[in-house]
Amino acid sequence: MASGTREVIPLRGFGFEEHGGLDRLRFVEVPEPLPGPDEVRVRLRAAAFNRLDRFTLEGIPGLTVERPHVLGSDGSGVVDRVGEGVSDLAAGTKVLLNPGLWDGTCDACRSGEPALCRNYRIVGEHTQGTATSFVTLPRRNVHRLPESMSFAEGAAAPLVFETAWRSLRTIGGVGPGDRVAVVGAGGGVATAAVQVAKLLGATVAVASRSPGKEARARALGADAFVPIDEAHPLDRGLWQWSEKRGVDVILDSVGAPTLPRSVRALARGGRVVVIGATAGGVVEIDLRTLFWRQISIRGSTMAGPQEFEEVLGHLAAGRLRAVIDSELPFDRAGDAFRRFDAEDLFGKVVVGAPPD
Repeated sequence: MASGTREVIPLRGFGFEEHGGLDRLRFVEVPEPLPGPDEVRVRLRAAAFNRLDRFTLEGIPGLTVERPHVLGSDGSGVVDRVGEGVSDLAAGTKVLLNPGLWDGTCDACRSGEPALCRNYRIVGEHTQGTATSFVTLPRRNVHRLPESMSFAEGAAAPLVFETAWRSLRTIGGVGPGDRVAVVGAGGGVATAAVQVAKLLGATVAVASRSPGKEARARALGADAFVPIDEAHPLDRGLWQWSEKRGVDVILDSVGAPTLPRSVRALARGGRVVVIGATAGGVVEIDLRTLFWRQISIRGSTMAGPQEFEEVLGHLAAGRLRAVIDSELPFDRAGDAFRRFDAEDLFGKVVVGAPPD
């Protein structure tokens, strides 16, 4: 090795070498990340998977990722090293990560809307992820772990709660007295959204094809559980729940099978906030419903730094809590990833870090 050259140590991570299905999942090796100016390197203690990881594995049109690629957007751990210019975080400090990355220089960032940054990226999608030993991020993305939260909770909360917070509060404009429906019961964002909507003062219904999740949804604060199936479609169930007045805000992450029905279930002036399209992204909408009821369909993803800090404050105070479906050791990361296909999934799937 030449003088002055530092040996690059490979890290073991969980991800893939080639895009595809679940058969492409692998334990991979990636270069050890080192912190640059204004960056922090975190030794991970826990990481969490999201639906986004499935899409990244399959391959997102137009997105090229470094391969081998480590999955995982969420993580928590301890500060390991800091780069030049970082003086307020000491080694060993317990932290969690904001997985949203913005450049801070574009027009949207300068106008106070980093969530609309033209170069917005997400850890684990556009960069190497958290299912490994170390991750290096800008200082602004590294937050002290609240004393009330474990490492597992610190890994389970960030992406889903910032998504729920922005989609309901900022984009949906949810306020006291609103009727809010969350489509889906067991996913991480759904479990976060029920709590956020209640915190904002709404009356909340969860609409789901899994009636076995009713008790857990109500335990999170849901006021009603609307079962949906072929004989009881979403729009009819929500219309009846709202006493034929319609729903003020509907959070929909399913897409094609549910969005047209979500639109029909809205009250006059209501809003559908779309945060995903897990079951299809092309839909047909009757525009007459759109203009006659003066409703809107808005998209939302992730959040800006101020929104992240707001929702983190509520988590730290115990007004919101991370919901963990299961927690598995790193060597069982494949089992954790496949847990998304389980009918009884409820909350986030967390994995530990590789052994030191």
